[in-house]
Amino acid sequence: MTALTRAFVVRGLAVLAIVLIAGGNASAQSYPTKAVRMIVPFGAGGPADVYARVLAQHLQENLKQNFIVENRPGAGAIIGTIEVAKAAPDGYTLLVMSNTHTVNESLSPKRNYDLMRDFVPVSPINDADLLMVVNPGVGVKNLKDFIALAKSKPGQLNYASSGPGTPYHMAGELFKHMTGTNIQHVPHKTSGDMRTSVLGGHVQMMFDAITVLAPNARDGKVLALGTTGKKRSTVMPEVPTVDEAGVPGYESTIWLGVMAPAKTPQPIVDLLNAEIRKIMARPEIQDAWGRQGAVPMTMTPPEFGKFLNADIAKWAKVVSAAGLVDK
Repeated sequence: MTALTRAFVVRGLAVLAIVLIAGGNASAQSYPTKAVRMIVPFGAGGPADVYARVLAQHLQENLKQNFIVENRPGAGAIIGTIEVAKAAPDGYTLLVMSNTHTVNESLSPKRNYDLMRDFVPVSPINDADLLMVVNPGVGVKNLKDFIALAKSKPGQLNYASSGPGTPYHMAGELFKHMTGTNIQHVPHKTSGDMRTSVLGGHVQMMFDAITVLAPNARDGKVLALGTTGKKRSTVMPEVPTVDEAGVPGYESTIWLGVMAPAKTPQPIVDLLNAEIRKIMARPEIQDAWGRQGAVPMTMTPPEFGKFLNADIAKWAKVVSAAGLVDK
């Protein structure tokens, strides 16, 4: 290669680098140019749906384009998640996810996607306690009464969830493991169906998002036995934690986040992350969500990726110990 040829090659590579950088910046500067779909793989009315709609509203205001929330529940969030995995990696289809997804990595090996391979982390949303409740017809007054009843009737009591791998399911399995009780799991398609079963007395117990269930507990439609965080919830401070009420060391919460299909351009991921962080930092968001028992979470995409990997490892140990892997 002559000196002149090398000079042309070097110059050509420099021009190509500039074009690629400019193209990446342009994709972020022009995005979005059409409506963005936010797929919630859970039923309407649950925490993922509720907070996704709040987030969509603010993103729409900030980015001057429609952000449309679509519910695609079923199979423990797998159905809607697969839909996003198959979508074009252009930033116009996003996944609203939860710790259901990190649990499914070990619980459901036949799910046809890999979370950290087929998606890119964008941002967390928030974290909230769960509320453990029973139908008043069960006839117990507190958590110790319920544990005693469950031990006296092994396999005869049931607990509801919105499907395998959901935070409600894992909270129940962790409770069984830590109390040595045999309570049957009754999965439902959505969290709304789960609530209907317990409110109607068809299933005795459930763990549900305190942000959603607190009004029913205050109205006496269910009896609150405990909250699942490390300390009492500001939403229902009169209710002890499950740890306080009789299961030392118990903790199980629900968190939400946003991911995008793998190979989504990094400038778009970074833009979405920055906008979500701005929303989470708003005092009115922090105050409103705080009153509901939810704490906004902010991380960079790499930080959220580390968080996801750690949560996958955490729940893999629980799934293995409880023998829950789907065959």
